[in-house]
Amino acid sequence: MISLNPQFITDQKGKKISVVLPIKDYEAILEELEEIEDIKLYDEAKKSNDPSIPIDDAFKIIEDMRKNK
Repeated sequence: MISLNPQFITDQKGKKISVVLPIKDYEAILEELEEIEDIKLYDEAKKSNDPSIPIDDAFKIIEDMRKNK
């Protein structure tokens, strides 16, 4: 789990309105979000009934499509 060290910006009444994070914390959050998105996409792909192909074949198809543009 990420250990955050936020600083809060408050309005005149003391209500928190913004958060300031160290860049290190911000980048860690972004990495976690990307990993969660990858997991979601993986789960969606596993649920689908679409046929799968080996990754090397997929790369070949993509490269062939690029060459033919």
